[in-house]
Amino acid sequence: MADEQSVQQQTNQATDEVITAPAEKRLDLPEAASKDLTWEAGGQRIDYTATAAHLDVRTDTGSLIGKMFSLSYVAKPEGENADRPVTFCYNGGPGSSSVPVNLGGIGPRRVATDGTAHLSLPARVEDNPHTLLRQSDLVFLDALGTGYSAIAEGVDPKTVWGVDGDADAFARAIVAWLTANHRWGSPVYLFGESYGTIRNAVLMRVLGEKSVPVRGVVMLSAIFDWVQTLPGEDLYFLGMLPTFAATARYFGRAGKGTDEVQWFEDAMDFTERFYAPALLRGDRLPAREKASVARRISKLIGLPAEQIERCNLRVDLDTFRRSLLADEGLVTGRLDMRFTSVAPLPVQGSTSFFAAEDPADDAVEGVWHAAFRAHLDEIGFAGAPTYLVSNYSKVGVAWNWTHEEPGTEEPATAPNVTYDIAVAMKRNPTMRLLILGGRYDAATTYWNVVHDMSCLFLPPALKERVSYRLYGCGHMAYVDVPTLEAMGADLAEFYAL
Repeated sequence: MADEQSVQQQTNQATDEVITAPAEKRLDLPEAASKDLTWEAGGQRIDYTATAAHLDVRTDTGSLIGKMFSLSYVAKPEGENADRPVTFCYNGGPGSSSVPVNLGGIGPRRVATDGTAHLSLPARVEDNPHTLLRQSDLVFLDALGTGYSAIAEGVDPKTVWGVDGDADAFARAIVAWLTANHRWGSPVYLFGESYGTIRNAVLMRVLGEKSVPVRGVVMLSAIFDWVQTLPGEDLYFLGMLPTFAATARYFGRAGKGTDEVQWFEDAMDFTERFYAPALLRGDRLPAREKASVARRISKLIGLPAEQIERCNLRVDLDTFRRSLLADEGLVTGRLDMRFTSVAPLPVQGSTSFFAAEDPADDAVEGVWHAAFRAHLDEIGFAGAPTYLVSNYSKVGVAWNWTHEEPGTEEPATAPNVTYDIAVAMKRNPTMRLLILGGRYDAATTYWNVVHDMSCLFLPPALKERVSYRLYGCGHMAYVDVPTLEAMGADLAEFYAL
């Protein structure tokens, strides 16, 4: 602990050195705005106050790092809420605002969806019958450099655009909110999606080091070990196979007549018992065995065995997305592989272009943004003309992936934040962890999460405090109404523990 505190003090000092005194005066942002609203669904009613405001993110010596935009929903009457949980929520990217998880998912209002259909304006906004507001007050935070969050003039973005700097900034914003709202007696929960789960993992440790006990952490569409994203890593291909199998079954290209749950479990089992050993042998795998494994994979993922064999049993995401429905002129989604769009023209062969062309994202993000801006108008918050729903082109591209993994004393450029999870849970054995995933999520594959957590060798008492839920959805679980209903019930159970 002492060594980590020393490292943190050095980080604080370095941060102070890049901040100039006049910077705070030049950071001109709108005043906070609040409005009393009412949520009603299923015969229940919650009166709450919605507040849009900026939180000061400051160093230990008081210098301004930036102002983090927050949108909070606090149930009334406020005087009786001292022991009501408060959950800090965010998306990932890195470079994403919190709009999707709010207006799309667990906020008191959501944009109504229609399966995998593309949404259009005007948005149909409804009181969310499965909102987490039923169990907890909610604070949605936008990372610095996204949404309406701003980095102070004179502050190097590198200090906050990275694994460790980002978690430190969020910890300071959470402390600021708890202080400003007199909520130090409230149980604290964290809810992160996608990169927000990496943030969660580091943040649950960092908050503990700042003497902020965390009651529970929800990981939606998680990724913990960044190694799986590196080119040529077999962990990548192992994680993809069950997701490919689920997708092939969904489109009728494999597993016809099988049960969705059992088909995925069988693919998970095949991955560990047969696929992983085959990949580990590389070109030492005899040709006959290679051909046999290719045929078995073909039956799972719906691509020709010959194509799989030519890929040396390693089918990447782009290849699968382009190939599965090629005979229909379609490509599948990435965030949610159930979504489809017309295949790009042959001249549009850019890999990076294709990776960013995601029908699952295109179908919902624009309408979510419009509904969010209308929501801010209702609250009376006069934001700037541009709200950065996603700023990956600046934030994500510049992200510093180096992470000081606890207990290793060595910076890792491809971090594995499960070590942060283990340290946080060992220090605070009263904490609970809920991991949620989707079978059709090719951005953060479920097999990898289960594998990464299993490699922590947690003692039984701590393992019992980790729960897993898997749904028939993609990355943004809340797009799917049946999943949203199931997730709402699982969250209610989790918060009741």
